[in-house]
Amino acid sequence: MIGRREFLHRAGGLVLGLGAAAAGVRAAAASVLPVDPFFGRSFQGMDGEAFELSSLVGRPVLANFWASWCPPCVREMPDLDALHRDHPDVAFLGLAIDTRANVERFMQKVQVSYPILLTGTQGIPLMRELGNKGGGLPFTALFDARGRPAGVVLGEVDPADIRRRLSQIL
Repeated sequence: MIGRREFLHRAGGLVLGLGAAAAGVRAAAASVLPVDPFFGRSFQGMDGEAFELSSLVGRPVLANFWASWCPPCVREMPDLDALHRDHPDVAFLGLAIDTRANVERFMQKVQVSYPILLTGTQGIPLMRELGNKGGGLPFTALFDARGRPAGVVLGEVDPADIRRRLSQIL
C-alpha cells in the first residue's frame, strides 16, 4: 500500500507525462494538419473532376486567382507558367473566377502547365478571406508546406519577387 505522498508524486508524474504526450500530439497534428481553411475546399478542374486542395498539404503552394477578361491576369500567365516549370516542388494553381466556357476558350489560346480550377463566384469571398478585401484581380496567395499563409500579391506578379518569396518557403 502506498501513502498519500507517494500517490500524489506518482499521479503528478502521470499528469506531467500525459501533458507532454498531449503536447506531442498537438505538435504532430500542427505539422500535418493545414492551418489555413483554404485547404478545406475543393473546386472542379478543367477535366470535370473535383480537386481537393487538401491534397496539396505537404508542398508549398502558389494560388493565383484570375479571370479571362482581366488583362493583367492574362499578361502574368506566361510568367507564372515559367515559374512553375522552374519550381516543380511548388504546387501552382490557377483559380479561375470565370465560367467554364470562357476558361475553355481562353485555354485554347494560352496554355499553362499547372492545374486550372473553376471557382466561379465562390472565388471572390475566398480571396477576401485570404486578405484581398477589395476583390481585385489578379491576386496570388502563397502557402508554406504546412498549409500556413506565406504572403499575398495583389496585382500582376513580378517574377523576381515570386522567386524570392518561393525561396523563403522552400
